[in-house]
Amino acid sequence: MSETEDRPLKIGSIVVDCTDLPRMIAFWTEALYYVPRDPPSPDGVILKDPQGRSPNLNLSLSSEGPLAEYRLHLDLYSAEPLEDVARLVRLGATVRWGPEPGHDFVTLSDPDGNVFDVIDTNWPGTAADWWFGKHP
Repeated sequence: MSETEDRPLKIGSIVVDCTDLPRMIAFWTEALYYVPRDPPSPDGVILKDPQGRSPNLNLSLSSEGPLAEYRLHLDLYSAEPLEDVARLVRLGATVRWGPEPGHDFVTLSDPDGNVFDVIDTNWPGTAADWWFGKHP
């Protein structure tokens, strides 16, 4: 057995810095249907998938705002992107960039300004097709 088979490496948590911890906990628990792994501390919380299938989301209190040039973001896969984007906006997300021709995603930001995408997993066209109601 190789070393990687003995000790598989996997993503355990994705860390998101935030300035408004209670608001971010409320947003991401509703957005992902996650639950706190342990009670929140003043410095942060780790949210987990109750089914145990997806990585944890670690919300970490920080005094820095979001970076102008982000280098890491979440891709949320959706079989119902219109409904999920609308739900995420109701929860406090903001649409940053609508879909562009040839793309299968919409870019949003969470209440603290961190960027993430909603990716269409089922549509045979592009995100611009479903966003603007062009059905095959």
